[in-house]
Amino acid sequence: MVEIPFALELTGHALGALGAVLIFFEFFQLPDYIEYDSEYNDYTIDISPMEVREYTSIGRIGAFVMAIGFTLQFLATLLAH
Repeated sequence: MVEIPFALELTGHALGALGAVLIFFEFFQLPDYIEYDSEYNDYTIDISPMEVREYTSIGRIGAFVMAIGFTLQFLATLLAH
């Protein structure tokens, strides 16, 4: 049987990796206020300050999952010592 601190540490690593992948996807999203016109090979920026979103739910969920992963690793360290 796997010891509890070791299982918590492995779970923390897995959640941290999942959160990092979600944050990675966040960086490569095209903002909704930028439009690409393939006919002219040109980008158009249409900004209204009330409509701009800086982050999507993917990045927020990734950061939350990563925080849970770090919390589990901290808890595993406390239980192991």
